[in-house]
Amino acid sequence: MNKQIGLFFGSFNPVHIGHLMIASYMANFTELDEVWFVISPQNPFKEKKNLGNMYDRLEMVNIALEKSENLIASSIEFNLPQPSYTIDTLIHLNEKYPNKDFVLIMGEDNLVSLEKWKNYEIILRDYKIFVYPRPNAGESKLKDHPSITITDTPLIEISSTFIRQAIKNGKNVKYFTPDAVIDFIDKKGLYL
Repeated sequence: MNKQIGLFFGSFNPVHIGHLMIASYMANFTELDEVWFVISPQNPFKEKKNLGNMYDRLEMVNIALEKSENLIASSIEFNLPQPSYTIDTLIHLNEKYPNKDFVLIMGEDNLVSLEKWKNYEIILRDYKIFVYPRPNAGESKLKDHPSITITDTPLIEISSTFIRQAIKNGKNVKYFTPDAVIDFIDKKGLYL
């Protein structure tokens, strides 16, 4: 049987404990064998000017996942055309890894806006989607779609925006992201 790989797309700018808990839940409490953190060089729905360097973001994810067996950082989108569209990445991954089955991991807020995504009908037709709860996400009419599984992932109200702002304001972000990630941010002078 093919390995089931959960794809957790994001900017991870920076990666934080909320991301790690979601990925850990998906890797250990669902049928997924692994979760890949797919670092997006540019999300079509986000402004590029607020985005940290993609190699720094990849390095922070690698640092955060250092002791993980079934959580892996992926730079697969770095060599694909920008901005990154999920459908294009999925097609590329299926060609590159024909012996793996890919499952999308997304927050409830993304499920609400999924119909705005490029080729979302094909994604729904060809892929399973595991959804984690998000505060004030709104109701999606797709939640009962056969490809969608709403999970009981613990709800974590923390964001990369909060962490960037805290660092900029000279606040201590210990426990919000792994210590080694904080060390990397300090050494590189990120988010100041």
